[in-house]
Amino acid sequence: MKDFQGKNEWAIILGGSSGLGLATAKKLAEHGMNIFVIHRNSRSQMPEIETHFNEIRTHKSAFLSFNFDALHPEKRSQIILEINQKLGENGKIKTLVHSIAKGNLKPMIAADKPILQNEDFQLTINAMAISLYDWFQEIFQQKMFAEDARIISFTSEGNSKPWQDYGAVSAAKVTLEAITRNIALDFAKFGIRANCIQAGVTNTQSLQMISNSDDIKNHTLRRNPFQRLTTPEDIANVVYLLCKNEASWINGTIIKVDGGESLQ
Repeated sequence: MKDFQGKNEWAIILGGSSGLGLATAKKLAEHGMNIFVIHRNSRSQMPEIETHFNEIRTHKSAFLSFNFDALHPEKRSQIILEINQKLGENGKIKTLVHSIAKGNLKPMIAADKPILQNEDFQLTINAMAISLYDWFQEIFQQKMFAEDARIISFTSEGNSKPWQDYGAVSAAKVTLEAITRNIALDFAKFGIRANCIQAGVTNTQSLQMISNSDDIKNHTLRRNPFQRLTTPEDIANVVYLLCKNEASWINGTIIKVDGGESLQ
């Protein structure tokens, strides 16, 4: 039997149309969890995305997607209301996964292009960190979480190592980790566990937007003990493990899922 089948438990995946979020949606659906995906994509991108969504539907779990700006407060409240109505009396949110990758990859110094400004930091930190708290808090206030809920977000080695043009995102990752730890501390009494996964270098659209992404990938291939990049499926596998009953004592930590690349 699938782990989550027949339990009327759902995952909300913020940023679930590509990369780590999409791989997570597929993995959890494969094991019987019902899926809400929140994403923001253009009309031209939707045919390819719908192909992936149809793959999720083949697992026979319930699936709903919402294409809108997850950072807009009024729209967030509207979607949470719709989700609550879909849950009915007995449905609960088992898992909230934060995979929003929206930030500024500007340098701090440059002669020929714009540099990071205060508003760039604000936009990036709000999108990639504070939005987790906004979604979590509103879902909590609406009493939608399961008794043993799991909050999972994605960080990177940029939380402690400076990367070129990564200053704003790095600041957002540190903020995301701090928010996650405090959720873990303050909401344990309600049965909520919160953790960050520190993913290894993964060849996603977000990585490709970094100016020296090819150098990062080549360096990773040399230093990773397994001599390969992390895949979205590697990360999705660990999200699945963290959602299982056996992972209930993991709370408030940063879990490295990188094949050991951060060892050297």
